[in-house]
Amino acid sequence: MTTYTHFSIFDLIFLVESKKKTDLSQYNKTVLPNGIKVISETIPYVKSFSLGFWFNVGSRDENFQNNGITHFIEHMLFKGTKKRSAKKIAVDIESFGGYLNAFTSKEHTCYYGRGLENHIEKTFDVLSDMIQQPAFKPGEMKKESSVVIDELYDIEDNPEELIFDRFEENIFSGNSISMPIIGTEENLRKFSQPDLFNFVKEMYGFNRLVIAASGAVNHEKLLRFADKYIKTDLGASNIKRKNYLPNNSIAKLEVIDKEIQQVHAIIGRATYGYKNEKRTIANVLSQILGEGSSSRLFQSVREKKGIAYQINSFLNSFYDISTFGVYFSTNDKMMDKALAIVLKEFKKLREIKVSERELNKAKESIKGSLLLSLEGTSNRMMRMAQSELYFNKIKSIDDAIKDIDAVTRENILEAANELLDEKSFIKLIIKSKNTLLKSAA
Repeated sequence: MTTYTHFSIFDLIFLVESKKKTDLSQYNKTVLPNGIKVISETIPYVKSFSLGFWFNVGSRDENFQNNGITHFIEHMLFKGTKKRSAKKIAVDIESFGGYLNAFTSKEHTCYYGRGLENHIEKTFDVLSDMIQQPAFKPGEMKKESSVVIDELYDIEDNPEELIFDRFEENIFSGNSISMPIIGTEENLRKFSQPDLFNFVKEMYGFNRLVIAASGAVNHEKLLRFADKYIKTDLGASNIKRKNYLPNNSIAKLEVIDKEIQQVHAIIGRATYGYKNEKRTIANVLSQILGEGSSSRLFQSVREKKGIAYQINSFLNSFYDISTFGVYFSTNDKMMDKALAIVLKEFKKLREIKVSERELNKAKESIKGSLLLSLEGTSNRMMRMAQSELYFNKIKSIDDAIKDIDAVTRENILEAANELLDEKSFIKLIIKSKNTLLKSAA
């Protein structure tokens, strides 16, 4: 059931109740007068819930001077409010066997909790308090900046994480989406209390907030909780996110020297974002190419040749753009051989249609992963919220499956010729200083 009205909260509750008798849809959605969207999915056979407060704000909404502030604010919201200390935030949830966490992406920030059904009001209360009344105490900021800088160092020491950050810096160069979510050490050391309050005031408007809940939840109660606990008017954020216009005309190579044993490599490019209907085709192509142990790359590089422990394709998507490519790690002697096999598989997909059998296998694998992910309330809540944020509606599982089933062999061939042209790929390699590579020549 979907409600798009703008009456009072209790008018909305009445509408929800009256439509429930005839509408068998599993979803509920209400737009509150202050702009907040409340969406829920009631699952009658579970005894727990997942509740998320999602802000349509991420690192791509920053600039180079404040890069990292969204992620830092995510950390700081757990460090105390005007009425709760950091310890009390944790105790209020954990004393009931619940769980509280958060994450920041390039486009969203999510604060979420899990617990047993009779403790959802307490979780709603705590999350509401965190987003409305953060303290941002300077002493806590100083301590937490050191924690986040340690997190940044961990990424620098982990080539499997670092390579994707560097890849996106290259592929989106000059645009805010290129910046790492965690930010820079320089910025993290200089953030002030006014910086954080000003960013929240500018970006954390209620028109950017989606409250999503799945599991043992009651939509009418969620609306009452919103009326009871959301008292501070955060207003509306008028900042518009700029779309990214990709440029894939020039291939590029970057080599990063690190004190590591293996060579890590990505070859990839930009492609369709969530708003583009062709993204599903790219997803199926990626599945065929290198997702799973039965994929072409896994079989040809690892199983037949034994020259790489890990190799996979990827499609990392944002609203208006995605990154698509292949990541692998191997020893320095096998780097060029592995890359040659990857390019050979690209060529095969550009020239020969996939069989119906291989296409169907890829589709079933994607559908299976999608359906298995719905076993948990957290995944269901996250899928529902992301659907609302990206499509302004809750996209049903049936619709998602129809999109996957609609992909044809001709679609895959066309996408392969568009996406697997090595002349338009950026190549990024992390290696030891002492490694010499023909591919880097």
